[in-house]
Amino acid sequence: MSEQAWEIEPSGPLRGDITVRGSKNAVSKHMVAAMLGDAPSIIRNAPEVGEVAITAAMLEHLGMGVERAGGEITVVPGPVPDPHVPKAFTGLNRIPILMLGPLLHLTGEAFVPLVGGDPIGRRPVNFHVEALRAFGAEVEIAEDGVHARASRLVGTRIDLPYPSVGATETVLLTAVLAQGKTVIRGAATEPEIIELALFLQRMGARIAFSPDRRIVVEGVERLGGAQTRLGGDRLEAFSYLVAGLVTGGEVRVHGCHQDRLVTAITTLARMGARFEITDDWIMASAPDGLRNAAVQTDTHPGFATDWQTPLMVLFTQADGMSVLHETVFENRLVYVPALQGMGCEIEVFDACLGGPACQFHDTNAVHSAVVRGVSKLRGGDVTMPDIRAGFSAILAAAVSEGPSVLRGVHHIERGYHRPVEQFGSLGLELRRR
Repeated sequence: MSEQAWEIEPSGPLRGDITVRGSKNAVSKHMVAAMLGDAPSIIRNAPEVGEVAITAAMLEHLGMGVERAGGEITVVPGPVPDPHVPKAFTGLNRIPILMLGPLLHLTGEAFVPLVGGDPIGRRPVNFHVEALRAFGAEVEIAEDGVHARASRLVGTRIDLPYPSVGATETVLLTAVLAQGKTVIRGAATEPEIIELALFLQRMGARIAFSPDRRIVVEGVERLGGAQTRLGGDRLEAFSYLVAGLVTGGEVRVHGCHQDRLVTAITTLARMGARFEITDDWIMASAPDGLRNAAVQTDTHPGFATDWQTPLMVLFTQADGMSVLHETVFENRLVYVPALQGMGCEIEVFDACLGGPACQFHDTNAVHSAVVRGVSKLRGGDVTMPDIRAGFSAILAAAVSEGPSVLRGVHHIERGYHRPVEQFGSLGLELRRR
């Protein structure tokens, strides 16, 4: 297969309207949850992204029916003839690990290949494995993947050492049909977690949220089918708001409610962005230019780690020195060299800058950046290492002098809904080649 690439010709300020659909991170988890029902489930407002196709192929191999029409996905549970997710799915995304709990409930055994997704740092499989062992599963990590078996999963108490989104999802997907009560302490509270819990509740699960990151789940005998409409993707919404700001234009984003962007909006407002916010859309502009800032990423409700990649490009167009401190993934700054090659003045450090000491304090993890603005960027030939980095490269290309070629575009198409069409509607000259 020849590698796809995009050619981008800077075309001035980006302006217009964008509608975002449900998030990549939510839709695939809902598809896994639907495995647990004894009737079909329907997920609406789903994005058309590569992640959906990958997850659908896994479910179909396991014996589930998956129908996709526009933004609607129907998952029809069926008997699982073979609870082994094929090794062909190794490294494609992070979904197989979330299937362990559901497969153990359905068949008593499971094999999933090793976790994939973006190369942004360790995604500790051990959190998932320890949680499943706490439910009573026998779990073995081999070179090719994770093997598990259990005759009956029993509710337990789980203390997560870090509010990991993936581990919280594994516990939820396992606890809902486990015998007795499960208490998760130190749970993640991202909107996608709440959305998944609400979907499971619609299927008949008993889930309660308690203060201090505690979630209590009372196992039930069976789950039914459910229908839901996904909320708008907050990561995509932020990315397009920044696309307007970084090019001196203004983008109006529909389909993502303000409550998902509270911290992001205030961060951009501190930098000089002006907002118009209604129940239906959010619009950002910066008629007087942008100021520098110091921003630290954090677990929800802090500034999301996925927001920092577009923010890094925005920093290059803000007046003065800005600081970014990444506290969630230790290798998230893997995309910086590509931006440096386009003229972004970014220096990276292994120290905790712009915030208190984080989990990577006193490690060799390069997780802070100092950015000088305003920088003149130049077009380049860039290979994108992951989804969010891909978007940052598009933004840098949009404000550069001269054309750019972006390679590795399958990453961005795995996570963003129709990006070529969306950017085209804002006035960016972007061609597939």
